Amino acid sequence: MALNIPEIYGSLVFNDKIMRSKLPKDMYKALKKTIENGTHLELDVANSVAVAMKEWAIENGATHYTHWFQPMTNFTAEKHDSFISPTGDGQVIMDFSGKELVKGEPDASSFPSGGLRATFEARGYTAWDPTSPAFIKDRTLYIPTAFCSYSGEALDKKTPLLRSMDTLNRQAVKVLHLLGNKEIRHVTTTVGPEQEYFLVDKDLYKKRKDLIFCGRTLIGAPAPKGQEMEDHYFGTLKPRVSAYMHDLDEELWKLGIPAKTKHNEVAPAQHELAPVFDTTNVAVDHNQLTMEIMKKVADKHNMVCLLNEKPFEGINGSGKHNNWSMITDTGVNLLDPGKTPAENTQFLVFLVAVIKAVDDYADLLRISVASAGNDHRLGANEAPPAIVSVFLGDELTEVLKAIESDQYFNSHDAVQMDIGAKVLPHFMKDNTDRNRTSPFAFTGNKFEFRMLGSSSSVANPNIILNTAVAEVLRQFAEELKDVPAEQMEKAVHNLLKETISAHKRVIFNGNGYTDEWVQEAEKRGLYNLVSTPDALPHMIAEKNEKLLTEHKIFTKAELYSRYEIKLENYVKTLHIESCTMAEMIRKELLPAVSACMEQTARTASLKKSVVPDISVSSETALLKKLTALEDAMTEKLDKLNEDTKDAESMTDPLEKAKTYQKTVLADMESLRESADAAEVLLPDSMLPYPAYGELLFSI
Repeated sequence: MALNIPEIYGSLVFNDKIMRSKLPKDMYKALKKTIENGTHLELDVANSVAVAMKEWAIENGATHYTHWFQPMTNFTAEKHDSFISPTGDGQVIMDFSGKELVKGEPDASSFPSGGLRATFEARGYTAWDPTSPAFIKDRTLYIPTAFCSYSGEALDKKTPLLRSMDTLNRQAVKVLHLLGNKEIRHVTTTVGPEQEYFLVDKDLYKKRKDLIFCGRTLIGAPAPKGQEMEDHYFGTLKPRVSAYMHDLDEELWKLGIPAKTKHNEVAPAQHELAPVFDTTNVAVDHNQLTMEIMKKVADKHNMVCLLNEKPFEGINGSGKHNNWSMITDTGVNLLDPGKTPAENTQFLVFLVAVIKAVDDYADLLRISVASAGNDHRLGANEAPPAIVSVFLGDELTEVLKAIESDQYFNSHDAVQMDIGAKVLPHFMKDNTDRNRTSPFAFTGNKFEFRMLGSSSSVANPNIILNTAVAEVLRQFAEELKDVPAEQMEKAVHNLLKETISAHKRVIFNGNGYTDEWVQEAEKRGLYNLVSTPDALPHMIAEKNEKLLTEHKIFTKAELYSRYEIKLENYVKTLHIESCTMAEMIRKELLPAVSACMEQTARTASLKKSVVPDISVSSETALLKKLTALEDAMTEKLDKLNEDTKDAESMTDPLEKAKTYQKTVLADMESLRESADAAEVLLPDSMLPYPAYGELLFSI
């Protein structure tokens, strides 16, 4: 039977259409006012919504509800309560009140808090976010919520994200009014997060402790073939992958997630899904759901979806491209250059504001994507470097140069592409190329922030991006607020000119993979924060603390708590990886090497017993190699264990993280070198775990 997409799309979402049909008109209008204008939600409206939401959920098979929130992990959290309410006569009714809708009370003590909460201080609150629609999953009504402590500190990612959207809205509207666009009342940031991932066979996955515990392979020699033939990218979908993608699309569409594009990525077993953009808050919620649904659907197909940034050495890692823009309530994309970008003052003001924001707060943007997993990916196979720079393309770069030098920009007419074959249609060439090496690239009417790791929440980078741009717009508004209307054009030109001159160092249209760019970036004074421990101290630098506290994104305590949590997560990740690697080497690989040596020695002895003069040089050579590698692994394993123990004994969080990064990680890399060399010498039948060739090419 054919799939009726319009019929199933959003069928499990308490969306605007459902609200309009279920709610009394006055209640619907009051709720819409809250959603669109951020006004306070009255209890009578909440009660009315709760009744309608419960009835709709029960009609669709739901028996429970949950306040769904995003604690300071990369995962979501939920506690399920049934709708039943005993009546006293042995019966129950299905009940759900406005109070239960707007407030929940999960235990706050067991989530990361970075010192905001002591273990014995358990109470926390979840508060309904009416701007992100409720939905049904697994016969439960999911209500998107914010999460805070008993004393009011934000313990989640949604709260600061909503704060950042509010501050950008206020500052953007100020600037637009100064530019003469008085009719605009609201500016919303939008995001379309592309999601890369790997699919591996579940039966093979279960045989690898590193994939189970760490999400990435800690040892493993390269397969005879990797991605060098460039035949996987956009290649024909394999039947199992195609079936998975069809089911994934259907499940996402039911939840109102606009999954649009799917294809094979560069590395074998790697793929990508991209949605249509949505408001940032909803897009973040949708991406969290997308990652969860990806894993569940993979499980049904006897596969595992890997979201680690670097699950395999020697081939591409997985990122998440954050396509960001700003839209007015009149439907205007503020980053759309139009047909003549040089004459589009509004576009240029917001473009230059973003460039300045990226330059001023490049360290915070780097921190927003920092993790142990992403450190392996950044600067490696086709991932952007750790240096934050902006790609604009030739035409926009020339526009800014013309403004800086007070020259007229001679706009090139749109170029019609003719690629030689008469049967092919002509089409218009875009005014910018694409640059896959750029961390922050302008792509026509939006910026694509490409440094995000595949497993991370997209909330963090958008909090920073929204706030940094809001701060620059605040500075612009402050400079223009007293300018008479007749002098505004000249004042804006001077503002653009000064800003371009001060921040053009961050613009780079070349190849970000080269050593020359690293040297050039250093000359320009750009940050090159290679690792998470290198980057994190910048999070609490004076200028960054000022930005985030003055715009009320975080209190000082909330900011420092997130700094502590990021350090803790980095250390915990590497500790788990170190322990897992040690166990795999000690319990699996070393016994396999010993068994291979024993078998080789028996073979040599058997050959000699049958033909005394026969040469056993090949067996002898293999034994020498395996003995040397066994000794090396044993010695390196002892060093890894000792250094891990020393790192764990340290009390200063930053020094501990640096020790893990510089010493423990180096130990792991050295041990892996010997382990991978030994793996190459073992017969497939004696390998204690599936090799790269099986993992990458079995589906």
